[in-house]
Amino acid sequence: MTTEPGHNNDSPSLDTDVLIAGGGLAGATLALALGQAQPGLRITVVEAFPLSAEALPEDYQPSYDARSTALAWGSRLIYEKLGLWSRLAGQATPIRRIHVSDRGRFGATRLAADEHNQEALGYVVDNRWLGLSLMAALQDLPNLSWQAPAQVTDVEPLASGVSVKVSAEGEKRSVTAQCLVVADGGRSGLRERLGFQVDHSDYQQHALIANVSTANCHEFVAFERFTDAGPMALLPGGGPGRSASTSALVWTLAKHQLDELLACSDEEKCRRLQSRFGWRLGRFTRVGTCHHYPLVLNTVKENVRPGIVLVGNAAHTLHPVAGQGFNLALRGLMTLVDQFSLAVNDQRPLGELAILKGYQDRHCQDWQRTVQFSDSLIQVFGSQSPALAALRDAGLVGLDLIPPARRWFARQAMGLNHPATGAKS
Repeated sequence: MTTEPGHNNDSPSLDTDVLIAGGGLAGATLALALGQAQPGLRITVVEAFPLSAEALPEDYQPSYDARSTALAWGSRLIYEKLGLWSRLAGQATPIRRIHVSDRGRFGATRLAADEHNQEALGYVVDNRWLGLSLMAALQDLPNLSWQAPAQVTDVEPLASGVSVKVSAEGEKRSVTAQCLVVADGGRSGLRERLGFQVDHSDYQQHALIANVSTANCHEFVAFERFTDAGPMALLPGGGPGRSASTSALVWTLAKHQLDELLACSDEEKCRRLQSRFGWRLGRFTRVGTCHHYPLVLNTVKENVRPGIVLVGNAAHTLHPVAGQGFNLALRGLMTLVDQFSLAVNDQRPLGELAILKGYQDRHCQDWQRTVQFSDSLIQVFGSQSPALAALRDAGLVGLDLIPPARRWFARQAMGLNHPATGAKS
């Protein structure tokens, strides 16, 4: 990995071919995938935070309060293609079963990996480990340059691409590229500066995220629990070996409930969590550092322009109820790599609107299916109607008893109903 862009003979008048604004999980994954698929392309990543000089430690141990990401089985398949999974697997906790239930009702359904002849339905990976693993893999890409800490402050269209203003250490310089990829997250300042219109749908809820300890080990089971206050999930933690007593909590709350909970002692937090979740993991003994954020469905009305494309959370954010956000983004990144490869093979500009529209159209279908799946869970399980509650019970029981229905639901949760994973039905 170099520190300055190189040159090739395809576009000698430009400084780089693809400039990625944002070097987080999405931006780094795109750089890795594109660099491997098209080694002749020059890729520049601009990241606001300094690069970590820390080498990938063999004895890595995440802190108790480490944030984590749920990777579906389909996302594992993608990272296997990128040659990264063997590194990630050392810290990835498998989800071998998923238990879905409705608080106060008898309906429940259970999904199991062995029904699909696979070792897991998905995995829980520490974000820092995922980031370090990506950085280590990016070191092997000779066609990649990295500018950090730096920010993209402005963009101007060119006949052959875009001219991007990059600010670093108080100095500004222009970098020309065939295409700018905006990957700077859900609160994308660059997206706002460029004037992309965003549709907002406020769920009137907040997500509280924390790691928790329980008296019983999780046995690699993930729990999705729907309550009258909103859904909550517990994802198994502790690594791939022995079943541990730590889980990652995602708890959906109204704003006033969140404020009350944050003001509580750790003992009271455990008590309230126990009341909502129940005793399937025994007594809650510890709640770690709590993070929280408002839940909003954000959708960019049109996420491509000539020479510019938005990806990941900069293009869309989802409710965390089904844990599909990063998995959806990852599939979108692979679709974009396919479109860039098509452009290279056809000797067309990477930023050509027809190329980027092809990405938008293909990814939009996946996005619509995923949002429909997530939102339908929220609507159905968020209603307090007795009639709908009875239908929920029947639906959960039906999923549990009807193998084809359970298989479809499991494949949706595993991210396998999408061509970007390359999975077979």
